[in-house]
Amino acid sequence: MQEMQRNIWLVAISVIVVMVLVNNTAYYFLTKKTLEDSFEEELLAHAERLQISLEQSREGSEQFQNQIGRELRTASIAIQYALDPDIEKVTTEQLMELRDKLDLSHITLLKKLPDDIVLYRSSNVNQLNTSTKSWVPWYEVFSQLFEHKNASVDWLGQSLPNFWSGPFEVSTTDVDKLNKWGYYYDGATNYIIDPYVDYEQQQEYESATGVHRMIENSVESSESLLEIAFINPETFPDGETTINPEGLEQGHKVQEPIFYGSYTIKSERDTELVRQAYFSKEMVTLRENIDGKEMFKMYIPTFVNEKGINITDRDGQPMNSYVLMLTSDYHIIQEKLDSQFLNLGIIIIIVTAFSLLIAIVAMRYYRQSRDKVVKVTQETYVEEINQMFQSIRAQRHDFLNHVQTIHSLAELGKSQELIGYTKELTGDIRMMNDIINIGNPAIAALVRSKISQAESNKIGFSCSFTGLNMQEMGVKTLDVNRMLGNLIDNAFDEVLKYSEDRRHVTLVGKQTIDALEFTVTNTCDDAEGALARPIFEAGYSTKQQDHQGLGLSIVKSIAKQYKGDVYVTAEPAGKLTFIVKMPL
Repeated sequence: MQEMQRNIWLVAISVIVVMVLVNNTAYYFLTKKTLEDSFEEELLAHAERLQISLEQSREGSEQFQNQIGRELRTASIAIQYALDPDIEKVTTEQLMELRDKLDLSHITLLKKLPDDIVLYRSSNVNQLNTSTKSWVPWYEVFSQLFEHKNASVDWLGQSLPNFWSGPFEVSTTDVDKLNKWGYYYDGATNYIIDPYVDYEQQQEYESATGVHRMIENSVESSESLLEIAFINPETFPDGETTINPEGLEQGHKVQEPIFYGSYTIKSERDTELVRQAYFSKEMVTLRENIDGKEMFKMYIPTFVNEKGINITDRDGQPMNSYVLMLTSDYHIIQEKLDSQFLNLGIIIIIVTAFSLLIAIVAMRYYRQSRDKVVKVTQETYVEEINQMFQSIRAQRHDFLNHVQTIHSLAELGKSQELIGYTKELTGDIRMMNDIINIGNPAIAALVRSKISQAESNKIGFSCSFTGLNMQEMGVKTLDVNRMLGNLIDNAFDEVLKYSEDRRHVTLVGKQTIDALEFTVTNTCDDAEGALARPIFEAGYSTKQQDHQGLGLSIVKSIAKQYKGDVYVTAEPAGKLTFIVKMPL
């Protein structure tokens, strides 16, 4: 008994230790997860502000570019009135004078040849006699204007009557400068008028209105954010370049891989993850050691309502999406964890003490509950054993009456009646002897009570046991009785559905060196159907509402507890058999 109590306390202490370890570990990782979530939410807040700022800047920038385009159209009309309609009569000096008066970067005139359109006159001598046949889609625009058509191409640009203007871009004749060109032709001249301005005004506007400033403020205000990049997912990371007629590599502003921000902290997986975020339309994150520092990157796909954010794919098609990449110092998470270590330790101690208190209360409650169950079980066993002893005493008390009856039947020569009477008497005695010989008083008492229950309900109940040994059974008697009680009750409930002559239940128990096995068989017309139903699930029942459907579920759980199992089979003659088998 003392050894059993020591084992119980050992188990209890082990459970408490495991609970403390699990609790502390869970709390640590929960705290870390909370910090990571807060860290991520901070980055997402920065991202949201940046996205809003970019969209506002984009819309403002487009409006500003459109205004510049309208001013270029107005300048083109003024140039038309100031120049001779024949391009051969226009001089470079006239173009320079008009350029300065109208505050333009340069003015170029385009002439249509049989198989080309060239830059024929210009205040910029570098542009003279340059072919435009290879310019896509500008050559198409020039051809449409010369045909008195409004320009219509699938490219970022502004189309007005007799006029078209593209976005700020580099040119074939000057790959180092950004300009915005306007092209005007209404048929009054034999040339297209092409005034253009540099990027200075647009750059001043963008600096004043915000994305660059917002990026700087976001990085400065965050203790962890290191870098922000607005990425063109179609051209990242190398961009898109073409080779101009002079053999120089020419990039395009609208196809720049990073159109806002910076990209200096690089990972080998950036290209893969940018595309993953872009095509999946879901945020992607990366935690990686870069140049000896633990970095955390977020790749956030952003989509706007309209195409026109001044970026294009590799084919020059306008896009309405980009990827925002935020790079931050993940080490800040560990620093915060370290700073909270003392608080974490205090909380762990409190939680540990609380867990121990709960364990002690739970153990006390368990012991009280166990004592209560044992008491109820003992009372039940005592009652059942008393019933069995009462039956034995009743047999002994009635023995004289049985002898007198046998003597009288013998004197009267009633041989058949004597045979029937003695057969019935010996059967009753044999059944009582079989019960007594079960080898386990508690099981014997249960069986005797079920025999009495069967007699009162006119159920034919037969049972046999082989080799049961209370000391060597390896299974608690309480658990055996719980299983047998539920199986027998289940069988009785089933056979009560039938007439008295069909109410048959058989119980067989045997114990071998390797296993303990019990078999309960009862009449069942729908034995095959029973196999298809979830009869071992808790709560399932085919009986009246007062049944909770727990009996067979309890049997299965107890069998599993001893690494055994319970099976059900259907016999051909309309019988259902439950087999409980547990290894010893």
